Amino acid sequence: MKILIIEDEPFARAELIRLMESTGRKFEIAGQIDTVEDSVNWLRTHPHPDLIFLDIQLADGLSFEIFRQVEVTTPVIFTTAYDDYAIRAFQLNSIDYLLKPIRPEALEKALSKLENLQAALSPVKTLTDPAVLENLLKLAGRDYKSRILLKTGDQIRSASMNEVAYFYAEDDVVFAMLKDRNRYIVDYTINQLQGELDPKEFFRITRGYLVRITAIRKVSKYFNSRLAVELDPPREDKILVSRVNVPEFLKWLDR
Repeated sequence: MKILIIEDEPFARAELIRLMESTGRKFEIAGQIDTVEDSVNWLRTHPHPDLIFLDIQLADGLSFEIFRQVEVTTPVIFTTAYDDYAIRAFQLNSIDYLLKPIRPEALEKALSKLENLQAALSPVKTLTDPAVLENLLKLAGRDYKSRILLKTGDQIRSASMNEVAYFYAEDDVVFAMLKDRNRYIVDYTINQLQGELDPKEFFRITRGYLVRITAIRKVSKYFNSRLAVELDPPREDKILVSRVNVPEFLKWLDR
């Protein structure tokens, strides 16, 4: 398996190679690149590899720009310290989305998913076939969290994710606000929850709020091209979608 690593942190590149070696798989590093510009040039002038590990925030911008400048037909595993771009990542040739520091078991799961998808392909087709790529993305669907443990005092109970209106962080504690207006502590960070929940149902409207689409009561224009969001159950603090996230947020609302 020939692998291209697009990552601007030398330590992260070395760690990824170490993790790959620990899986016992045979692989060859086709290239190591740290910028969008060099990635585009490499992909235009070299045979495409079997797999690309792709960091999202590179030295000269977001790696999504690569896909605007060159057709990428190779499966991609995104690696990043931030989970704000998960929805955009899965709209591309993404097999998985790994948060740094990458856990060995997460990498193994991603590689196994790739191998299972490749084994399911007809031997007469290749990954450059548009129909195959479309099917690949469908098959790469994730199993999203359906239940969660809730804590209040010394009591713990399990609840269906359908009971949750939204999650929010307050004073380094994450709460689940249920539709019945009761709130509970959960043993997850907002980052972790975002990676476990269905992006069609939940959107991270701010760094501290992960909201179900049915919990949004009203959206209003706000100063400096931002949006103000009112939730149900309501919150006293003003919840603003940043100008950068507004287009993606509106697209999510319009699915």
